[in-house]
Amino acid sequence: MRGLYYEDFEVGGRFDHVIRRTVTEMDNTLFSCLTHNPQPLHIDREFCATTEWGQPLMNSLFTLGLMIGIAVNDTTMGTTIANLGMTDVRFPAPLFHGDTVHVETVIVSKRESQSRPGAGIVEFQHRAFNQKNVLVAECHRQAFMLCKPEPA
Repeated sequence: MRGLYYEDFEVGGRFDHVIRRTVTEMDNTLFSCLTHNPQPLHIDREFCATTEWGQPLMNSLFTLGLMIGIAVNDTTMGTTIANLGMTDVRFPAPLFHGDTVHVETVIVSKRESQSRPGAGIVEFQHRAFNQKNVLVAECHRQAFMLCKPEPA
């Protein structure tokens, strides 16, 4: 599947991504170790048993990456030049081992690039939910997108 070009995005357009992912203890441990994050809230079940959560929380940066990754197939696969930034990142509810994530994306804005012909900037709002439809993450992401190639 190829991603969409700048012209294909419409402000207000919405994607309910079909890919879902159940997150695991291994995901959490591996991601936390790979990023040198020794936070016991992610990797120490005994410690977590003494917290208000009673269990490990998924690493929030893993959750952010998963949310954006799930959106790629339907939106930017092969048509993005670069991510320009992410703003308004929030994690309003925890994500736990065994939860299943689903994602929706809304196109917030778009504009043609002033510095690079053949490219534009699209702002996405990504939202991730657990299996109970509780919002667990959201962010606005600005992506530098290719315009459709000129016909040969």
